[in-house]
Amino acid sequence: MNPSTLTVTVLAENTAQGSGLLGEHGLSLWIETAGTCVLFDTGQGLVLARNAERLGVGLECADAIVLSHGHYDHTGGLSHALTEAPHARLFLYPAALASRYSCRGGHAEEIGMPAHTREKVNERLSSVVWTREPAEIAPGLFVTGPIPRRTAFEDTGGPFFLDAQATLPDPIEDDQALWIETAGGLVVLLGCAHSGVVNTLDHIRTLTDRRPVRALLGGMHLGSATDERLTRTLEKLDEMDIQALWPCHCTGAAATHRLMTAFGDRCHPCGVRTRVEI
Repeated sequence: MNPSTLTVTVLAENTAQGSGLLGEHGLSLWIETAGTCVLFDTGQGLVLARNAERLGVGLECADAIVLSHGHYDHTGGLSHALTEAPHARLFLYPAALASRYSCRGGHAEEIGMPAHTREKVNERLSSVVWTREPAEIAPGLFVTGPIPRRTAFEDTGGPFFLDAQATLPDPIEDDQALWIETAGGLVVLLGCAHSGVVNTLDHIRTLTDRRPVRALLGGMHLGSATDERLTRTLEKLDEMDIQALWPCHCTGAAATHRLMTAFGDRCHPCGVRTRVEI
């Protein structure tokens, strides 16, 4: 079943334009389709409530909340969202609850889900859907579950670890994405694409009998990507003939510039207040 209409509103992102709207390093998307409302990620939690109110989004209407992965900049607002929408189902992979760290310059920084958020999830276990495999959230709207890593040129995008001593690399196995089936093709929403943008799109196309990807929106975690990775990613996106792209959050300025250059008017700015209607 294909949704007759689809609207995606950016509630949290690194940039914001408009009176009273705030940006933060993070991402949160509000999805409305076929009578269903879904919150995809929740940002750090510093701007979610304010921006939702300013943009006329009622978080209490959420039928489902989906986490792309367990980093703080995607889960910090979850406690508030669960309070606002007590009946919403929560979709996440179990590893999203794990402790995780980023290690740069010999310093380990904890970047996992905040402790109070973990506690809130544990209080709501009866409404949790563990996404160990692809799952349908609503008619025509799906979450991938774990994404196979098949390309040789993509990685998780940073020095991520499961311990503060930086001895256990974090594969970020909880990374997942959303796709929505529309009459004109698939609309794919990314949190950070730690599995790799190409891996993610290839997996979704495999799950959907190679249906064309109509639009792509979200974080692509290409800020530290090598020139080879950027070049091969652009080549793959071009081969897929994606008609519209909204790169944001962790995509990185250099990668965003290359996407804008390569795809011209098919590539659009994306910050808080961006509203995509398909």
